[in-house]
Amino acid sequence: MNAKIRLFVEHPLGQGQSVPLNREQAHYLFGVMRQSAGNAVLLFNGRDGEWRATVTEAGKRGGILTCEEQTRALMMPPDLWLLFAPIKKARTDFIVEKAAEMGAARILPVQTAFTNAERIRQDRLQAHAVEAAEQCGGTFVPEVAPLQKLDRLLADWPSDRQLMFCDEVEVGAKLSLAPGIAAGPWAILIGPEGGFSNTERARLAAMPQSHVVSLGPRILRADTAAVAAMTLWQQALGDWR
Repeated sequence: MNAKIRLFVEHPLGQGQSVPLNREQAHYLFGVMRQSAGNAVLLFNGRDGEWRATVTEAGKRGGILTCEEQTRALMMPPDLWLLFAPIKKARTDFIVEKAAEMGAARILPVQTAFTNAERIRQDRLQAHAVEAAEQCGGTFVPEVAPLQKLDRLLADWPSDRQLMFCDEVEVGAKLSLAPGIAAGPWAILIGPEGGFSNTERARLAAMPQSHVVSLGPRILRADTAAVAAMTLWQQALGDWR
């Protein structure tokens, strides 16, 4: 039986493995999607690939699925972090969703000098990353890290991780990733709606791992810039090549 529904679970997956459903998952499968015993569902947990499972028990408050065969192996994304300053709720959700779809390995909200948001709902953003992976066929779910100050993050920056610094001041300049630049651990930094401060810009420019890029001839909104930057990086260094 073909399975069209994909569901993220925390439980280990393997041949013959029974997977219990919580109340929310049971409501989605049996109440919303009208599944019943004998139906097939695709499961993934971010570790064991994707598995086709059969509903063996269906109830209003829970259920059990049984794994039958692996349909896809775990596909890890490139070692790419996305750093961004949170903006309005819906647009922050969009950034997290697209980052998960486009192959970020880790998503790090950062507080800059001009960041408007002082807090985030990490659990809600993580749920958006899960939903994006469910819908796009991914088998890996990136972690959404807690909100942290940019200067503290840069103070402990790994020496081997390159940083693609998307600076709106360079709008219109023909700055992109240099030809022949090495792949490996990378990060992309997208600024807030108010841009970077002079202090932040100077610090980033002074980092040996930093690579300043322009995202074209027009200033982009932060959510658009995140998609544009990930597209540029993926085509140059990622798994789109």
